[in-house]
Amino acid sequence: VQLQASGGGLVQAGDSLRLSCVASGGTFSRYTLVWFRQAPGKEREFVGGVSDSGKITRYADSVKGRFTISRDNAKSAVYLQMNNVKPEDTAVYYCAASSVSITTRERFYDFWGQGTQVTVSS
Repeated sequence: VQLQASGGGLVQAGDSLRLSCVASGGTFSRYTLVWFRQAPGKEREFVGGVSDSGKITRYADSVKGRFTISRDNAKSAVYLQMNNVKPEDTAVYYCAASSVSITTRERFYDFWGQGTQVTVSS
């Protein structure tokens, strides 16, 4: 499975932004899909994920209530709707796919997108 993330950019605190990740190859509907992010000088961290069916979602506490993950299996796409962004959301955002249930552990994700930069100014 190849993943292509897009939608990043420069926004102001309080704005909204939607990231997209489109997959090619493989059977998209079989995969758990997640977003991770990596800020400068920090380790990559789990942001949120959605199950293969789309019925289960999970979020990091830092984004809960502000970010929403959704997927469209017909389009082989997963989205990250980011509302009320904060400067601390500045990072490179990566989408990833796995055949296991949502986990915060990177090593369980077999496929990764190239990342898209999100910069939030104060």
